[in-house]
Amino acid sequence: MEQTTLINLIVLLLSSLLLVGVLTTKFSSRFGMPALVLFIAVGMVLSQFIYFDNAFITQLVGILALIVILFEGGMQTKFADVKPVIRPALSLSTLGVIITTVVIGVCAKFILGVSWMESMLFGAIVGSTDAAAVFSVLGGKNIKKRITSTLEAESGSNDPMAVFLTVTLIELIHHPEQSIWIHILLFLWEMGFGLVVGFVLGRIGVYAINKMNFDSSGLYPVMALAFAVLTYAAASLLEASGLLAVYVMAIVLGNSDLTYKRSIIHFNNGFAWMVQIMMFVLLGLLVFPDQLLGIAWQSLALSFILMLVARPIGVFLSLLFSRYSVREKTLLSWAGLRGAVPIVLATYPLLDEMDVGPLFFNVVFFVVLTSAIIQGTTISWLAVKLGLMDPNETSSPSLLELVSLGKTTSEINHIQVQKGMSIAGKAIQDIQLPEDILFTAIIRNEQIIAPRGTTVIEPGDTLYVLSPKLKRQQMKELFMLLEPEAAP
Repeated sequence: MEQTTLINLIVLLLSSLLLVGVLTTKFSSRFGMPALVLFIAVGMVLSQFIYFDNAFITQLVGILALIVILFEGGMQTKFADVKPVIRPALSLSTLGVIITTVVIGVCAKFILGVSWMESMLFGAIVGSTDAAAVFSVLGGKNIKKRITSTLEAESGSNDPMAVFLTVTLIELIHHPEQSIWIHILLFLWEMGFGLVVGFVLGRIGVYAINKMNFDSSGLYPVMALAFAVLTYAAASLLEASGLLAVYVMAIVLGNSDLTYKRSIIHFNNGFAWMVQIMMFVLLGLLVFPDQLLGIAWQSLALSFILMLVARPIGVFLSLLFSRYSVREKTLLSWAGLRGAVPIVLATYPLLDEMDVGPLFFNVVFFVVLTSAIIQGTTISWLAVKLGLMDPNETSSPSLLELVSLGKTTSEINHIQVQKGMSIAGKAIQDIQLPEDILFTAIIRNEQIIAPRGTTVIEPGDTLYVLSPKLKRQQMKELFMLLEPEAAP
């Protein structure tokens, strides 16, 4: 009976946490602050009543959450937006992380009083930006597309460098006789093969999802998520970067014609929020407030050095030969938010039972908290001051979404009409539609219009078209769809 009561209390607690987490996102979006701050705060409050110090479970949940977050972010990343900024984004995610690591590592040496290798380890832990924080803060803001695309591509691809530096430095601390060249070759393998695994499994995922005819549409998002976890596991077993592979795989899926794409995206968006809530609450439980007061000034000093010195130096040097203006580099510097990745990496020294493990974890907590509160709430303000807001920029809906009709040979195509399409401005009766392709509905200004021969198709309309699956390519040619969603 007591066990049943305990189980019911745990279920009540978990449901309450999810409900509180959902409600707190309303306040976080109003103040432009990442919701992770409030989730961590909830965990810290609970730590006063629940004792939790299992770094392994926290790391496991954190890695699973990062897989879902990167998958969700990659699915919504348009390759047409990322392609022009691939080179600077990769420079930021590699050279920028290294420079930031070295600068903050030098400062940590003297502020924390640790060894050089340990200080560089701390720099590696906080050297990368966080995809969850960046995606959540930039979502819905009209910052110029070039800036947001660069930040999203950087945050989605810089995790492998941070993980590599963290693991390598821990290995070198325990085994200083190891050659650094072995680790450099391992990094090249991790990055290169991570790209290959992500691309190959992404292609396989697209083929498998489109070929399957499930009785329930709810199985497609589950299948897509299973491919994300499979991609991470397969890449990791091959000593490649699992996180990079997941991000690449998600970009391939998100930029392909995919059955039930919108359902998959919506499912992943909700699931990503759920795992974020769980992850940050667990991270908050790992923090003991009474241990924070003794390192408050050191933590705050390193936080401000990271925001005002290390990150800007890393951005300006890694983009030295790019065409970004000083104003754009300034915003890129300030928008380098820290979040889940540094805290998950901070569990590595804890699990390795290093003497500096508890110290680093508590300092990283301060770094993440100050980054979220200070930088997260002022990105929009700074973008306005720097003249980098685009009032006309809106989130563009998908051009083509495919919804299979059970085990039939037909599907419904969801098409967003844009200027320049051959059908824009034409009456339906003037469009030469094949006999087996039929307009079923038009959505205009949030109203449903029954399509008739005299109905004129206008830019901004959303068309629902019934057609055979085998004529998918003909559908695209018929409506002269551009190819921004073509897989890389």
